[in-house]
Amino acid sequence: QVQLVESGGGSVQAGGSLRLSCAASVYTSSTYSMAWFRQAPGRERELEREGVAAFIGDGTTSYAESVKGRFIITKDNAKNTLYLQMNSLKPEDTAIYYCAADPASWSLPSMRLHPIRYNYWGQGTQVTVSS
Repeated sequence: QVQLVESGGGSVQAGGSLRLSCAASVYTSSTYSMAWFRQAPGRERELEREGVAAFIGDGTTSYAESVKGRFIITKDNAKNTLYLQMNSLKPEDTAIYYCAADPASWSLPSMRLHPIRYNYWGQGTQVTVSS
């Protein structure tokens, strides 16, 4: 069982930056996939979470079009921690951000960013961007 704990959320004005962290309770080896998802207000189901960025064990990254060039996903294997650096934040980035992990990996970016692929989830951290 993998436990994931997110931190780093908060409130920021448009154009600002935040860095989210996700600490895993076990060693997420190079075979694990990890990702960030977000759930906008009014969307309640887990499958309605939007894939933001994914980090595959070999270092391959994938991003949603809406965040390309603004967000950067990285992973520190020594600390079992996944990060999401969010720059040039916009009001539409407001959401609860979730960290997810799964021992599998997938070749298609669309699969890496789909919530159904992930078995382990954190509790989420709120990000609010004001205009």
